[in-house]
Amino acid sequence: MMGARSTPPAEALELLRMTEGLVVHQALCAVAALGVADLLDAGERTASELAAALQVDGHALYRALRFLAGRGVFREVGARAFANTPLSAYLRTGVPGSVRPVLVFRGRPYYFSPFAEFLHAIETGRPPRNQRPEKGAFESLRADPLEERVFDDAMTAISALWAPAIAAAYDFGRWGSLTDVGGGNGLLLAAILTAHPGLHGVLADAPSVVDRARQRDFLSGELARRTRLEPCDFFDAVPGGTRAYLMKNVIHDWDDAQARRILQTCRRAVPADGVLLLVEYRLGDENVPSLGKMVDLVMLAVTGGKERTVDEHRLLLASAGFELRRAVPVSPEIMIVEAFPAAAAEEG
Repeated sequence: MMGARSTPPAEALELLRMTEGLVVHQALCAVAALGVADLLDAGERTASELAAALQVDGHALYRALRFLAGRGVFREVGARAFANTPLSAYLRTGVPGSVRPVLVFRGRPYYFSPFAEFLHAIETGRPPRNQRPEKGAFESLRADPLEERVFDDAMTAISALWAPAIAAAYDFGRWGSLTDVGGGNGLLLAAILTAHPGLHGVLADAPSVVDRARQRDFLSGELARRTRLEPCDFFDAVPGGTRAYLMKNVIHDWDDAQARRILQTCRRAVPADGVLLLVEYRLGDENVPSLGKMVDLVMLAVTGGKERTVDEHRLLLASAGFELRRAVPVSPEIMIVEAFPAAAAEEG
């Protein structure tokens, strides 16, 4: 007979601790939505002072901040008072590298609620919202101006993190002109145009997104003279007239059939001497954690899309009339997939 264990198995405890991520996620998203780090920017404050300013329950807020302080997000300095840390500094509004808009979005039902039915996604291979029409993965967002703005702000914040590295990793200037398809508020295009002064650009996205991009200052000043904004639906048509076409984290939102339709639309716009560039996540090696593998499950649960290996991108692109030439690493997390019209690739 085996003797009784004096302590729980370490592996069992490790598994249980992994599920704490749910609580970390919700606590982070809540304090981001409330703007706690902004209030602490001027110095430490008690939970009661913060709660009064935010009009929330002081005891509940204290418990959340105490928990996050244990994770290094805030610092408890005594007498139920808290201060920012190097981590919570990036929860502030408008600072370079701020992830507050991302966490605000990730705390909204559109992002989070599908995970309550994640088992359904595993059983069926489809997201819980499988009642969406064929082109409707984002229709619920576009139908609600507030939710659409929250989503666009989150995507802009993510682009801000990666834009300088993307602009520096590839010679966009060689093409002379570039259309950013699904380019949102234009932050990535602005970074690329700034890094490549001879380049002209087109920002193409849904009409409501383009209207908001006109109100932003990402493509203002000197960049405005090298840029035009074009509304489009990339399932139906993409504006022509440039040699290079760029899509950042667009294809991963869709399953293979829908992604193929988008790529076929792009193929009609890309000239024979042009190029299609996809910025997508890298999945990494087996048995190694990666951001791409996490985002892949988000796509499964939320949109029905997926992250793809380089070989999977190659097959998908070939089915739409492109030939993948190379995958340019931007970082361990992301890459630029370079693809040419199939005939041009054969000639090259």
